[in-house]
Amino acid sequence: MNIVLHEPEIPQNTGNIVRTCVATGSKLHLIKPLGFSVEDKYLKRAGLDYWKDADITYYESYEDFLEKAKPKRVIMATTKAHQIYSEFKYEKDDYIMFGKESAGIPEEILVDNEPTCVRIPMIGDIRSLNLSNSVAIVLYDALRQLDFDGMNVSGNLHRLHWKE
Repeated sequence: MNIVLHEPEIPQNTGNIVRTCVATGSKLHLIKPLGFSVEDKYLKRAGLDYWKDADITYYESYEDFLEKAKPKRVIMATTKAHQIYSEFKYEKDDYIMFGKESAGIPEEILVDNEPTCVRIPMIGDIRSLNLSNSVAIVLYDALRQLDFDGMNVSGNLHRLHWKE
């Protein structure tokens, strides 16, 4: 899978997303401008020691992303969508895009992509969920639909063994 962040602003969120991408074998695509330096200590701390294993590509703009990544399909995660993320049928090489924390994906992009816009349901007047939480929710549902292909689906205790 591919996770795309359009102009992310908060380094801790991006660091957490780096960790999620490494844990799931997902590629991370960052569209500039970024609201932080990639050398930011908060970014590095949130990503812990996963940075060395992360597959990250940077783009100068959304158009640059489309031109260089050549995505077959981009799913837009937005609070403005009609379709719920869990009802969407994901494919292995999808690109799931999330917007910046303060404004989401620009509506100029959304209007051209309505069939692939998805939302996470919320109650009341909640504006949105935290970006890194949103990425985890949507990404893991997409991976679940794909039977967690290539991922460890059972775990082991560190000191003891499971009883048979």
